Amino acid sequence: MDKLVSVGFGNMVNASKVIAVISPDSAPVKRMIQAAKEEGTAIDVTQGRKTKSVIVMENGQYLLSALQTETIAGRMQGVKTSNSED
Repeated sequence: MDKLVSVGFGNMVNASKVIAVISPDSAPVKRMIQAAKEEGTAIDVTQGRKTKSVIVMENGQYLLSALQTETIAGRMQGVKTSNSED
């Protein structure tokens, strides 16, 4: 079974479907987020707070989270399965 990682405010994401966790501060990422919002592929889980990280999913969707990039990355590191340590 795939592991779920908390991305804030009771929201979870399938760790095996995550491609990258990136900071939303650069202009190219801001344009990418705006385009995703227009296309309907952005999922905002910030609960009205400032977006501090963007999670890129393998199906082309973007999750906007209010948690720091380092926080989510740390949670992803703790999700390793015993098979991946071989």
